[in-house]
Amino acid sequence: GIKCTGNRILASDNQESIHFVKYKAGENSLVAFADDTFPRWVTQATMLDYYTAAVGDKFGNLAVLRLPQDSMDIVEEDPTVNKAIWDRGLLNGASQKLDMINMFHIGESVTYLELATLIPGGNEARVYTTLSGTIGMFVPFTSREDIDFFQHLEMHMRNEAPPLCGRDHLSYRSSYIPVKATIDGDLCEQYNSLDPSKRKAIADELDRSPSEVSKKLEDMRTTYAF
Repeated sequence: GIKCTGNRILASDNQESIHFVKYKAGENSLVAFADDTFPRWVTQATMLDYYTAAVGDKFGNLAVLRLPQDSMDIVEEDPTVNKAIWDRGLLNGASQKLDMINMFHIGESVTYLELATLIPGGNEARVYTTLSGTIGMFVPFTSREDIDFFQHLEMHMRNEAPPLCGRDHLSYRSSYIPVKATIDGDLCEQYNSLDPSKRKAIADELDRSPSEVSKKLEDMRTTYAF
């Protein structure tokens, strides 16, 4: 697939992940100046901003990749891209490598991935669909307090609501690559289906009441979706 933002091109294939490409108008040529370090079988990719891309693959992984800061400077300082042409890395790869910001295994092949707003006046979220019909979304946290709250809630839910088949939750979400900087909202939402005694115990560990925990989950959901 090919996506464009300004004069920057995002090219993806089904075996070698994504490449950031620059077009040289004077020579009518394309130069890949940055690529991924992990071979992904990409099914969908989209630009989140000028430096960041989201990628979904056939094995059910979703990742966010970003150009490192020094790479951004080199691209701006080398408008002719001559340095990128000659400064090749291993196996003839691009000279710059993308940083993986987020990683999460959803377990189904991704068929659609796009930034979208699902409610009037709502915030943008990363919406995806899968081969089996799942519609899901990834939303950004806006405060450190929310990150800490949901990280601790997820940690407690792993112990109180283990998968029915007995598989370790963290192991599943890290099936191909270790999960990184992502909270499992599906697991956190199961808080409301726990026994009252377990809800109370978890809420006490979070220094909140059960109703406050439920309200926090609802607020996060209604801000972006429904």
